[in-house]
Amino acid sequence: MTALPGASPGTPAEDPVSGHSASEEPVSGGSGPDSSVTAEEDGAAPDRVSDDAADAGTDGVAGADSSGEEPGGGAGGGAGGESTGGAELTEAQAELAAQRELRSRIEQRKTEKSAPIAAGGKLSGTAADLLAAVRAVESGAKPSGTFFEASAAPRKPAPTSVAAPDRPRVPAPEPARQQVDPGTVSAVLEVLVSGGAPEGLAARVAGVLGEQAADALREDPWRLLAVPGVQPEQADGFARALLGAECRPDDGRRAAALVGWLLERAALRGHTALESGAVRTALAARSVPDPDEAVQQAVAEGAVLVFQDGVDAVGGPEEAGEAEGTDEHEAPEAGEAAGPQEPVPVLLGLDRYALAEESLADGLARLVKTVQPASWEDAAGAAGTPSAAELIRAAAGHGLVAHTGGEAARAEPAALVEAARGLGLRAVAAAHGENGRRRLGTGAVTVQGLLSGTEGPGRDEDGTLAVDLLAVLDAPQLDVETAAVLVESLPDGCRLVLSGDPGVLWSAGAGRVFADVLAARVCPVVASRTPDPGPLGELVSGIGIGELIRVEAPGKEVVIIPVRDAGEAVHRTVQLVADSVPRAIGVPSAETQVITVGHGGSAGTRALNAALKERFNPGPGRFGGFDPADRVAYAAAPGRTLTGTVVSAEAEGLRIDCEGTSVLVPKELVESRLRHGWAITAHQAAGMRWPAVVVVLPGDAAQGLSRPWVYTAFSRGERHLSVVHGVEQVLPRAVAEIPSEDRTTRLRPLLESLLAPGDAEAADA
Repeated sequence: MTALPGASPGTPAEDPVSGHSASEEPVSGGSGPDSSVTAEEDGAAPDRVSDDAADAGTDGVAGADSSGEEPGGGAGGGAGGESTGGAELTEAQAELAAQRELRSRIEQRKTEKSAPIAAGGKLSGTAADLLAAVRAVESGAKPSGTFFEASAAPRKPAPTSVAAPDRPRVPAPEPARQQVDPGTVSAVLEVLVSGGAPEGLAARVAGVLGEQAADALREDPWRLLAVPGVQPEQADGFARALLGAECRPDDGRRAAALVGWLLERAALRGHTALESGAVRTALAARSVPDPDEAVQQAVAEGAVLVFQDGVDAVGGPEEAGEAEGTDEHEAPEAGEAAGPQEPVPVLLGLDRYALAEESLADGLARLVKTVQPASWEDAAGAAGTPSAAELIRAAAGHGLVAHTGGEAARAEPAALVEAARGLGLRAVAAAHGENGRRRLGTGAVTVQGLLSGTEGPGRDEDGTLAVDLLAVLDAPQLDVETAAVLVESLPDGCRLVLSGDPGVLWSAGAGRVFADVLAARVCPVVASRTPDPGPLGELVSGIGIGELIRVEAPGKEVVIIPVRDAGEAVHRTVQLVADSVPRAIGVPSAETQVITVGHGGSAGTRALNAALKERFNPGPGRFGGFDPADRVAYAAAPGRTLTGTVVSAEAEGLRIDCEGTSVLVPKELVESRLRHGWAITAHQAAGMRWPAVVVVLPGDAAQGLSRPWVYTAFSRGERHLSVVHGVEQVLPRAVAEIPSEDRTTRLRPLLESLLAPGDAEAADA
């Protein structure tokens, strides 16, 4: 059949699959963002990426403010859902504990470095003034009270080269945090009530601000902005109630809190830093009278850090930019004129992401420099495909290798791991989640399981993972903090292979690790020559290059179901899952996954799940809105969704089955971390695949579509894809014209300063 593009949407007279009246109109649509949720849902559905206009993936904080005044929004990865009770660590708590300790050690290490750096010397105007003043305060030449009275001689920042033997190791997880003291909660409650804030915030405020939370709020009411989900308007109202006439829009405490809030919001959209000009613009939109002074004060008080990466590596801002017209992944030819260059921007960032990116860059450079090259020609010769052989050769000679390809190409890193084991090496393949691990087969682990010690070979005496080669699949889903912890866990001389499909949506957490590694060109890049087969593979390959092509699908691998409105979209979706796909394709309803753009809207996950539950497992929702046999999506950690089925309710919580693994969801997390899972978003679905997929694209969510979103959603089906289409020409425009929304990160220039780009030649594509 001809699946894409097709005729104008209409109501098909026949069965949508078995008697398909395939539309001649390309598919499109989706559910718009839902901004009515609260911070309790932060982490509930970590599916946000920068190029999505739908929910933040946590269905909460990131989507709560749609004013568009700040430069960043949400990409998942909030900590609002972290458990604070219980005697045992959850996976999320263990990882966060390890990350906190790691950052502490990294910061201690960096403060001990004394070698100066010359950076920013060729800036001019506001940027030069800002950097000079910051360095004056940092060096002790000027007190913070006279922050911008005069310029000081530039001071070089701490070097980011690989540290010597004293590098930090990933520590054992800290003990589980104790419950917040009831007395602290009571004191906070009193302050909140006097300021007219909701009483329900008391426990969360105490958890975020600690034992002195009440005093901190009285001294600085805008500290309330540190609590996930609180908006500036709410914090301003709270401050007015507490301070009265002393509350002014130019209050320095307000400015510092707003700068931190803007950067936290940007992190939810995937940014690890923001240009200082974007921050000043956003502050002006928030009625800050002097944005320049506000930024300066926030830097002086240590609320944010200032960076200017790339100047030293290239000799100055005018030499730092890429050659005009040069592709992002291509290095200029030797001797080629660089052409006009753009100045290197001054960036502002939070220390947690700065430390993570610097630690990750140091760790990757360490792996590159400590590996012992070897010859694995016999193993390469026995490989099943040329691409697998090329990957084996690249891994033999390098400590860091990037590998790109679709679903069929996953066999190549799997073959590498088997070859390394045959050579006597401790080799491990790690996937993003349980679904990906299952597709890799016996012996594979998940990234979180590997870090927590519940899966894989465990750790050596020095605390590093007991591996000689690690292949990480689904690498685009790695956020910068997880990647930093993972790389710091690897021993010297270990080989790391990052493998994934560069066309899919990026990580729910901050950063774009895989894309930055590819763009930096500091390691071999092996591009798989193994395409995904059949009409689905052909369709997805076209989307990857920006074309929504026509594909012949004689086996009904791709079917288009045009609809007029969201109500019809819900009706057709239920019909497909319950009847058409099982009857015509032979895929049971339990193995068919519905994917839509967002959680809200008339055909978002909430509406679709309500209709699908009514059809497949009607019930009163006796246990926190769920019944046994309900399909669910569980946010085990920010950015990592598990799909499964409710088994039973227990005193401690709900027992669910996730890909054959029994998981107990604590009762205090059921409301914030668990959703019905017949329908999920593309961000939640990234890294997972099912035999059949129904993608729902109603007209009220066209703004959520982009090429990576369509690529991800359409590539989740193994045998069959049905598209419920209701947005006419929006889909082909999204595929052709809307690429990934860029993320501001620092990893690429950091890598380029440590490892000269082009030293490792890319493998033949």
